[in-house]
Amino acid sequence: MEYLNPINAVNGLQTLMQQGGFVILAIMILAFVMFSFIMERLAYYLMAHRGTVSRLRNEWESREDHTSWRAFAIRDELIGNVKSKTSSNVAIIKTLVAIAPLLGLLGTVTGMISVFDVMALSGSSNARLMAEGVFRATIPTMAGMMVAVVGLFCSTLIERKGIRETARFADSLND
Repeated sequence: MEYLNPINAVNGLQTLMQQGGFVILAIMILAFVMFSFIMERLAYYLMAHRGTVSRLRNEWESREDHTSWRAFAIRDELIGNVKSKTSSNVAIIKTLVAIAPLLGLLGTVTGMISVFDVMALSGSSNARLMAEGVFRATIPTMAGMMVAVVGLFCSTLIERKGIRETARFADSLND
């Protein structure tokens, strides 16, 4: 259980930062912002969604007229409100998911440039030096891809939850 030690985690992050360069910091900031938006969506579903749906359903049920053109327009507006609330910040999460691998690629390119720079300055093509440089250059790509994959998974779940909740609300107004 030594790998669960917080000191080891901090040392691991420091090593990752040293090996991956400045781009790792940008990816970590992006991941923090993205997961903050994901946590906001989870908090919405856990704390506020039921209240919103109840309030809007009560608004619909308090109406006497459910069959006129105006009633259908109001019903569509209520459904649109639920859809808007459930899809809030999903586009931001998806944008951050798309940016993460690009930042990783930027880290790889800058890392490879530094590898070639060191090779040019030393005047040799030492395979060991090249392997270490390529290893360091690919760390940002791995980090960016990991953040993107986890973010894609979470954003897909959140988006599907929003679609289901909107459909469930629309169906409840038909009853």
